[in-house]
Amino acid sequence: MADSSGFGTLNYAILFAYLAAMVGIGCLCAGKQKTTEDYFLAGRNMPWLVVGMSMFASLSSAISYLGIPGTAYKENISLLMMAVISPIVAPFLIIVFYPFYRTLHVTTSYEYILRRFGQPARFTVSVLFLLARLGWLGAVLYAPAMTLSVVTGINLTVAILAMGVLATIYTVLGGLSAVLWTDLVQFVILVAGAVWVAISLCANVPGGVSGILEIARQTDHLQVIDWRFSLVEMTGIAVGVSYFFQLMQDYGTDQVTVQRLMAVKTFRGMAKAVIFNSLADLVMVSLLLFVGLGLFAYYHSFPDAIVDKISGDRVLPYYIIHSLPAGVSGLLITAIFAAAMSSMDSGINSMTTVVVTDLVKPLRTRQYTEQHDVRLARLLTLLLGSLATGVAFYVSGFEQIIKASSAFLGLFAGPILALFLLGILTRRANFRGWLAGVLVAIPATIWLQYGTNVHFIYYFPFCFAISGCVGYAASVVVDVFGGSSMADRKLTIWGREWPS
Repeated sequence: MADSSGFGTLNYAILFAYLAAMVGIGCLCAGKQKTTEDYFLAGRNMPWLVVGMSMFASLSSAISYLGIPGTAYKENISLLMMAVISPIVAPFLIIVFYPFYRTLHVTTSYEYILRRFGQPARFTVSVLFLLARLGWLGAVLYAPAMTLSVVTGINLTVAILAMGVLATIYTVLGGLSAVLWTDLVQFVILVAGAVWVAISLCANVPGGVSGILEIARQTDHLQVIDWRFSLVEMTGIAVGVSYFFQLMQDYGTDQVTVQRLMAVKTFRGMAKAVIFNSLADLVMVSLLLFVGLGLFAYYHSFPDAIVDKISGDRVLPYYIIHSLPAGVSGLLITAIFAAAMSSMDSGINSMTTVVVTDLVKPLRTRQYTEQHDVRLARLLTLLLGSLATGVAFYVSGFEQIIKASSAFLGLFAGPILALFLLGILTRRANFRGWLAGVLVAIPATIWLQYGTNVHFIYYFPFCFAISGCVGYAASVVVDVFGGSSMADRKLTIWGREWPS
C-alpha cells in the first residue's frame, strides 16, 4: 500500500479541482427548486441524452468501476453476458413498464403499485426499496473510500467518514437537476478513465491486446458461455438469466431510474434514453472486463509489481497509483470518485423522493406548502446520507463489492420486481398473495446467503422467483377462498393505454 506521499501534490490538485467543480455545479442549481416537482423531477423537461448518460453513471457506480475488473481479474468474464443482456431488456422496459408510468404521470414508480394493489402494497414496496438502496449506497460509499485508503494509506474508517460527509453535503445542495448535470460530467470522466487504463495496459503488457488475450486463454479467464450447472461458480448462463431480471428491476421499477426517465418531456425521448443507456452498458461493461483481463495479464507478466494482499476490487486503483505517472493517476482516481458520486447523489435523491411522495404525504392529516416539502427533502437527504455512511462500515466486511451489492439487492429488490410483474401481467394477483410469497422468500434468501456456499449471482433470481411463484399461487388461493376481486384491465398489459 502506498503512503500518502505516493499520490503526489499534482494528483491531489486534480482530485480536489474535480470535487470543487461538482460542488460548484450543485451550488449553481441550489435554491432554484420552488416545488417538489422541481426538486425531484427537474420540472419534467430534461434532454433525453443527459438522462441517458445519467442512467448509466448512476447505476454503474464505483461498484461496477472497481468490481467488474476485479471479477474478471479473479474469476472470468462471464459478466460479459450482462452487457449483452442490457440491449435485450431495453424493449421490455419501453413496452411493459413505462407506458403505465407516463400515462399515470407518476413521480415514483410505486404510485403504480398504489393504483394496482392499494396503499398497504405501496408502503411495503417503498420500504423494501429503501432497504435495498440503502445497502447499495453503503457499497457505493465504501468503494471510493477503499480506493482512497489504498492510494494514500490513510485509515479506512477515516476515509469512509470523509467520503460520506462530502457526498452527503454535495447531494443536499441540489435536486434532480443538479444530479443530472453533474452526472453528465461524471459520465464523460469515467468513460475516458476506462479507455485510458485500457490503452495503458495494452502498451504495458508484452504483446499488447493479443498478449492479454493469450494469457487470459491459458489461465481460463475467457470463459463466458459455460453450459455447466454450478451453484458455487459464476457461469455465463447464470449471469444471463440473473441479469435479465435484475436489469429489468434496475431500469424498469427502481426509483433511481424511473425518476430520471420521468424527467424527460416525451415518451419518445424516454425511449431514446433507455436505448442509449443499454448501448452504454454494452460498451462499458465489455471495456471494464477487458481492463480486468489486462490487469491479470500485467501482474502475471510482472508478478513482483504487486503485493500479495492486493487482489480483486483493489487491483485497479493499485495499478493506477503504482504503474501510471503523476497527473494521469490523479485523473483516473478522479474517474473512480466520479463513478461513486454519481451514484451516491442519485441514490439519496431517489430515496428522499420515495420517503416524501410514498410515505410522508399519504400519512399526513393536513396540507403543507411546496416550500415546506422542499426543505423536508433537503433534511431527509442529509439524514439518509449519514445513514448510508454507517452502512458503509458493514459493507467493508465483504471481500467483493459486487457481492455486497448483490446481497442487499437480491434480498429486498427481488420481491419488488415480482410484485410489478404480477400486477402488470395478471389480473388475479393480489397484495395478500404476494406478501405470503415475500414472507417465504426473504428468510429463504437469508439462508442462501449465510447458510450455503451458493454464488452471489443467484441471490436475486432466487428471491424473485420464490416471491413471484409463491405469491401468484397464494393469490389464486386468496381469490378462490377470500373473494378477492379482479384488477382493472387498464392497470395490466392486457388493457392499458399507450401514452401519446
